[in-house]
Amino acid sequence: MAYKILIVDDEVMLTDLLAAHLQNEGYITYTANGAEAALQQLACVPDLILLDINMPDTDGLSLCKMIRDNVACPIVFLTARITEQDKVNGFLTGGDDYITKPFGLPEVTARIAAHLRRDERSRSSQKLFAAGGLLVNLSSRTVFWQQREISFSKREFDIIEFLITNAGQVFDRERLYEAVWGLDAEGDAGVIKEHVRKIRQKLQEATGRTYIETVWGVGYRWNR
Repeated sequence: MAYKILIVDDEVMLTDLLAAHLQNEGYITYTANGAEAALQQLACVPDLILLDINMPDTDGLSLCKMIRDNVACPIVFLTARITEQDKVNGFLTGGDDYITKPFGLPEVTARIAAHLRRDERSRSSQKLFAAGGLLVNLSSRTVFWQQREISFSKREFDIIEFLITNAGQVFDRERLYEAVWGLDAEGDAGVIKEHVRKIRQKLQEATGRTYIETVWGVGYRWNR
């Protein structure tokens, strides 16, 4: 998958240069020469933004502050000035890094790659759980054992997700029912017992282990 980079700078020659270079490096690039154009380009959902601080209409710090609540990707400032206070201001508005002008293209490429790797690791570490050879991907809602997928219903996976993200903690049926069906659900927490039985059966058949332990008189927990 090619990453998408949004380049925002009022210098057209610079945005064109960076776009051409990054395209050669395998990235998909979008350019904007002002804040208004940059706001429109956000529709591309960039994986990283290169953002000039010193733009004439709306400066980069103000633009970063405007968009940060709705943009989760790394934002790297491009700037000709770099005092300690500039750095502080940039980080406070939601920036992740600085590249000082004039800069070399290899440095830009390396900084971008480093931020994208870090961002990818951060997202992956929150979505993928490994438990004794079992891989649970919360993003794709899939469970694999030795490259073979184990199929679960929506409610079964919801129970697995809740227990594995709280591994080691014990939850009674009522708490599990609230977590999966919702506080306003009208039903019987007794259905948890049947769902857990089915989950265990599928896991046992595929892996030889059940993973979910019953703490008698208390509830269930996912073994670490």
